[in-house]
Amino acid sequence: MATKISYMMACLLGIGMIFLGIRFFLAPELATAGFGMHYNAGGDYSFHHIKGIRDVFSGILLCGFVLMHQKKAVGLTLLAGTIIPVNDLLIVLSKPYNGLTQAHFRIITLDI
Repeated sequence: MATKISYMMACLLGIGMIFLGIRFFLAPELATAGFGMHYNAGGDYSFHHIKGIRDVFSGILLCGFVLMHQKKAVGLTLLAGTIIPVNDLLIVLSKPYNGLTQAHFRIITLDI
């Protein structure tokens, strides 16, 4: 039972990553604001697409491991992936226009 719940949570996390990645392609300004950053691309969204494809890849990889019932691969991916929300939190908090309000999502992500 616990394994099934863990797989469901990992799959939902993967689907969430895919959603976030696609959002960087379809609505880059909204995605950047949702991330907690101010970014004026001047119409050049190359960085957003770079970030977006990495999120999509991470989500597909995680969902793939779940669908193949690769417990160790899912665990290792999630463990290694903890550096991502830690890094995101530090970046968001390093900006003078952000505070704990903008960082709350990253703190929640660390709890998961």
